[in-house]
Amino acid sequence: MKIILASASPRRRELLGQIGIGFEVRISNVEERVTTVEPAAVVEELSRQKAEAVYASLEADVEDVLVVGADTVVALEGQILGKPSDPEQAAEMLRRLAGNIHGVYTGVTLLYRSGSGMVQRRVFHESTKVEFFPMTEEEIRRYVQSGECMDKAGAYGIQGLFARYVKKIEGDYNNVVGLPVGRLYQEAKEWLKS
Repeated sequence: MKIILASASPRRRELLGQIGIGFEVRISNVEERVTTVEPAAVVEELSRQKAEAVYASLEADVEDVLVVGADTVVALEGQILGKPSDPEQAAEMLRRLAGNIHGVYTGVTLLYRSGSGMVQRRVFHESTKVEFFPMTEEEIRRYVQSGECMDKAGAYGIQGLFARYVKKIEGDYNNVVGLPVGRLYQEAKEWLKS
């Protein structure tokens, strides 16, 4: 079976490889369009768009293929915090998150085409609560200067330097990194056996 990850994220590649699944990467380059503001619905919608764009690019005769699309957002009090556009925006996000609890949502879409040509789809999301310790302005400034925050939703990476500010998580740690691989495997394992 061919497995395709429809994501440019190095963190998603690492997580999928960590559970022993061989795959190739095809970036969707889809123009993301959101029709809702509810975080769980947003990530499901965006993961579906990515998976469908890559699936549509496959040649018609490709069978026994699984396309995995994913999208992650950070939400504080219902407001989505995306990737910061500049260091000032990153610092502002971190000020808002410091000392608070927020949610991390990852949507996953699985599109499977069997050898018989039948197409099946599963769309789901995982959510994880994350609580940060309070941060001083100097701590925020130093973290932003590290550059680690710039390509990450909510302006932080739990798996990097920012781990020192994480007080507590409730839910799947891998979901916060960017892909709930345990849930993904459980949703796809009947196809992976094929």
